[in-house]
Amino acid sequence: MTKGRVIKSTGSITTVETESGDLLECRVRGKLRQAGMRSTNPVAVGDRVKVEGGEGGHVISAVEPRTNYIVRKSVNLSKESHIIASNLDRAVLIATMREPMTFPVFIDRFCVAAEAYHIPVAVVFNKVDLLDKEERELLENFMSVYADLGYETLACSAVTGEGKERFRTMLEGKVSLLSGHSGAGKSSLINALDPGLDIRVGQVSDAHRTGKHTTTYAEMHKLSEGTFIVDTPGIRGFGLIDFEREELAGYFPEMRALLSECKFYNCRHLTEPGCAVKEGVKSGKVAETRYKSYLNMYEENEGENYR
Repeated sequence: MTKGRVIKSTGSITTVETESGDLLECRVRGKLRQAGMRSTNPVAVGDRVKVEGGEGGHVISAVEPRTNYIVRKSVNLSKESHIIASNLDRAVLIATMREPMTFPVFIDRFCVAAEAYHIPVAVVFNKVDLLDKEERELLENFMSVYADLGYETLACSAVTGEGKERFRTMLEGKVSLLSGHSGAGKSSLINALDPGLDIRVGQVSDAHRTGKHTTTYAEMHKLSEGTFIVDTPGIRGFGLIDFEREELAGYFPEMRALLSECKFYNCRHLTEPGCAVKEGVKSGKVAETRYKSYLNMYEENEGENYR
């Protein structure tokens, strides 16, 4: 039996890097697939696994307990979730103000999902070379909302190199997931850090100014000793699952700080009187864009839990 870490999973074939540095193409043992996991993929990039070899090839026989993981809703209606990656030190969202536009609710969904699994978040705004002076000022103000909450933020450009070295430092010595909409420039940023990886870069659709999918599966890349990035498929939506709707406000740090001040212990922060969160919006303690994101997430499945 050999131990290793999953660095790529295409569905049918999973690539495992062993502790000795060998790469093994593996199948997932059937029993493991049917182990009752409410996920489309019982084995994910970042998983520490046990591999058995035989005449029929290598088989992943067990997945070691995960320290954390991040998930999204699956397009497969027979399952609830798809595990994007596991055992992460940081989740990095690559966002853009233009071509395509990353809306605040998408950023906040990502932050909430990471908060729910205790994964530190960084928000990196790429393609700032496309912005004029006024747009750049708007971006700086928008970034301050997240910086004030303790999230690391960065403005950068894969074209001009702005922010490149700070981006490298942000990732150094960590296992980081990079995610974002198709066309946000994840692959371009990775190639700027290490051109030798030569990750395929897509173009933005002229018809809708949205990204075309280039990465079709998650894959872990080694940048340097101890520094790994997980490049993920472009995500059009980031559905929230695996926690109850009533817990949602607790994953907004600025709202979490106010919850004890609400008049009612079960306040939903919608129409209740004496709501400290709504007062926080009026006073500026809670950004209006963040509160709108909360409402969007809370009301999208009215009457249902996220579980």
